[in-house]
Amino acid sequence: LMLNDNQLTGSIPPEIGNLTNLTYLRLDDNQLTGSIPPEIGNLTNLTRLYLGSNQLTGPIPPEIGNLTNLRYLYLDDNELTGSIPSEIGNLTNLTELGLYFNPLTGSIPPEIGNLTNLNYLILTGNQLTGSIPSEIGNLTNLTELRLHNNQLTGSIPPEIGNLTNLTYLNLWNNQLTGNIPESIRDLVELVRLDLDVNQLTGSIPSEIGNLTNLTYLNLRSNQLTG
Repeated sequence: LMLNDNQLTGSIPPEIGNLTNLTYLRLDDNQLTGSIPPEIGNLTNLTRLYLGSNQLTGPIPPEIGNLTNLRYLYLDDNELTGSIPSEIGNLTNLTELGLYFNPLTGSIPPEIGNLTNLNYLILTGNQLTGSIPSEIGNLTNLTELRLHNNQLTGSIPPEIGNLTNLTYLNLWNNQLTGNIPESIRDLVELVRLDLDVNQLTGSIPSEIGNLTNLTYLNLRSNQLTG
């Protein structure tokens, strides 16, 4: 069912939950308002769900965790509030997760580390707080990790070095502290590394010289020394 790129208004009707054989649902790029109905959790055969670029409000319903066949989930560019539900960790078949450009709050749930098939994790442009969970190091298939433009604190977990397939790592414009971990040396596929506009301290680790595929490196606006 593809109704994307129209001028649809109003809310998503709860009766959408009756379409239990759906595998593909696109309602993105409309002008939909209201909340995501919890009945969306009935669509357990979905492999792709796109609700981005609307004006949806309210929380992400925990029932989204029922959609265990999902491979693509995009709720980006809405006005969704509240925290990322821990039930998102049930979606172990996800390869792409885009929750960017919402005013989501709270911390990144450690259950996100269950999503070991993810290639893209994009949480940019929210109001997320707390530290980056060490469980992020479980996502060894990631090629893009974008957590920039949030309010994340704490240090960059050394487990980030497990993500040896990363090509893009964007953590800029947060409130991260501590040193740049030496494990960054293991990210040998990185093309772009953005750690600018944080509160990182210490010296630039010499191991960063292992990243011979880098075309863009930005460490500005920190408190680095040496």
